[in-house]
Amino acid sequence: MSQFFQIHPDNPQPRLIKQAADIIRAGGVVAFPTDSAYALGCHLGDKSALERVRMIRRLDEKHNFTLMCSDLSELGTYAKVDNSAFRLLKAHIPGPYTFILRATPEVPKRLLHPKRKSVGLRVPANQICLDLMAELGEPLMSVSLILPGEDLPMTDPYDIRDSIGNLVDLVIDGGYCGMEATSIVDLVDDVPVVIRRGLGDVSQFEDSL
Repeated sequence: MSQFFQIHPDNPQPRLIKQAADIIRAGGVVAFPTDSAYALGCHLGDKSALERVRMIRRLDEKHNFTLMCSDLSELGTYAKVDNSAFRLLKAHIPGPYTFILRATPEVPKRLLHPKRKSVGLRVPANQICLDLMAELGEPLMSVSLILPGEDLPMTDPYDIRDSIGNLVDLVIDGGYCGMEATSIVDLVDDVPVVIRRGLGDVSQFEDSL
């Protein structure tokens, strides 16, 4: 059974954040709250942990994973961002958006879309996420916690523990954070394409079409 940390959503306890980061560094898979819904996360470079996430979600090789970054500067390390994309990103992050962008060589190949060489990136407006990434010193590989056969992400950390507590190493209880996934916007080409309408307002991207 996984460990279960109750972390304050506005003032995360540094001791618990450090312990959570240590679990991730050691190859652990973590269920944690974001600014949209609960997610699964693991270390950026850990192939074994990534395969465990695939197994829990029953994802195929074509699924786009998301690198959760601490700010726009870090995002720019892992994605190729031109001027027009930069303006859109600056206006919408932090927030409940996932942006599909062409990846830089800093991104492990197993996280890339096999043909487009793209990756999903986002900067959450969630203090637990931000403190966790600050402790790790790098982005967190993440994917929405939507169980096979379900349409909506999980929202209750106690339900998460009961459902997949034997499949993850840590469940972080950061309170209720909503049941809507992020909006996904593809910025690989010149024209933004809304892939999924979620929690974030995508009208600006649609207006640019």
